[in-house]
Amino acid sequence: MAEDKYILAIDQGTTGTTTILFDHQANVLGRGYAQVQQIYPRPGWVEHDPVQIWEGVQSSIQAAVQHARISYNQIEAIGITNQRETVVLWDKESGVPVYNAIVWQCRRTSQMCEKLRREGLEGELRAKTGLVLDPYFSGTKIAWLLENVAGLREKAQRGEILFGNIDSWIIWNLSQGRLHLTDMTNASRTLLYNIYEHKWDEDILNYFNIPVAMLPDVRPSVSRFGEVLAGVLAPDSPAIPIGGVAGDQQAALFGQACFSKGNIKATFGTGAFLLLNTGDTPVASQNNLLTTIAWGYNNKVEYALEGSTFIAGAAIQWLRDELKIINDAAETEQLALSVPNNGGVYIVPAFVGLGAPYWDHSARGAVFGLTRGSNRNHLIRAALESIAFQVRDVLEAMKQDSGLEFEEIKVDGGAVANNFLMQFQADIMGSSVVRPRVWETTALGAAYMAGLTVNYWNSQKEIATLWQADRVFSPKMTPELRQKEYANWKKAVSRALEWEEPAEDASASNMF
Repeated sequence: MAEDKYILAIDQGTTGTTTILFDHQANVLGRGYAQVQQIYPRPGWVEHDPVQIWEGVQSSIQAAVQHARISYNQIEAIGITNQRETVVLWDKESGVPVYNAIVWQCRRTSQMCEKLRREGLEGELRAKTGLVLDPYFSGTKIAWLLENVAGLREKAQRGEILFGNIDSWIIWNLSQGRLHLTDMTNASRTLLYNIYEHKWDEDILNYFNIPVAMLPDVRPSVSRFGEVLAGVLAPDSPAIPIGGVAGDQQAALFGQACFSKGNIKATFGTGAFLLLNTGDTPVASQNNLLTTIAWGYNNKVEYALEGSTFIAGAAIQWLRDELKIINDAAETEQLALSVPNNGGVYIVPAFVGLGAPYWDHSARGAVFGLTRGSNRNHLIRAALESIAFQVRDVLEAMKQDSGLEFEEIKVDGGAVANNFLMQFQADIMGSSVVRPRVWETTALGAAYMAGLTVNYWNSQKEIATLWQADRVFSPKMTPELRQKEYANWKKAVSRALEWEEPAEDASASNMF
């Protein structure tokens, strides 16, 4: 392997697209970023413009290459990781989206999910897909589009419409319409994929009335997905192999080198996500966690238990963008430390319902414990603490399902830069929090997958040697205070549950 070759990772997230170039030692050589506009056409609805996402992918790649001062010929392979569950439908001939992307946070199919639950479908879906019946996942979003966009169902039945999560949309554009593919991890988040038989489930597709011709072919996460067409990234760019694809949380698990059964990581992004590697044995949760595919590699499928919380970093964005009590997320650490405690204030950030382990899409955000002495710093501290409380909720469920105790948890994502949050996370869990040298392990995981495919790295064992800790946060809170704080959080959550009746599913808006 030549020393001047690099792996490029595209990390397409909810709020933006980050592209990073890594060298053989997992050092960052170049970085590019493009923001994604959030579209809120109605309360509870969240959309993105798929064309803007693709343009952001292109510009972030160009920025990363320019930052690294390399040529496109020096890119050995490309890995892709993406926000999961977000749905794009596009015209097979023209490649033009038929509607905005419906984002994983969107709750417009709440009433549809309630109807399916009453019809008794939830048990079968869980038994085949490992998922709960919730608007979070792709299946009901696709069904909603087919039902509400005029003429779309007829076109889909004629084979003229394609579906993809964001990974498929990127691959389609990188190949200029030659490749319609996804990987096992993204497929496992659609509510349409049988994670035990490793195929799209015909019974579920028939129930949702979704034509199988719409769906991409499914590949193992670490495998050849074809090539980026020459000239797509720049006039002089060559054909470059796409060697690894995974949903963002599975990519982070891989990037943290959590290759062994019992390894666990927490990612702090727009939401917070815990994944526990369960090896080649899928574990059915008894505590409202998800059974999902961790990755497919080397003729083997590995599984994970997952707990997803919808609002983590998004709670801080709320403080900044809606309440306007901070100018930048980086301020929150010192402002939270400026008060000795939360002053009895607890925020339940159920802005789009609550995910694991509650799975209550009717829950709504609430602030409890306000007094005349409460100030903005108490709110800021409570918002940060709400992230850690939600992570503990999921961890408790994982302990019960797995029978394991976790002395330490690896963490990653943008919010791990906040030392107050990381220390409080360790305190409220009673477990050590280990922050790695490379925080952007989602992109790194996609890079590792691509690199393994083209033999840039030789094995998972070699990759594991590259992982290094940056800092370990050990718990300092007394057990008595930990129990009291967590009990107060649980009381606050109990009062935010089942707040809102499901809204009527409305007809399509924001059509192209």
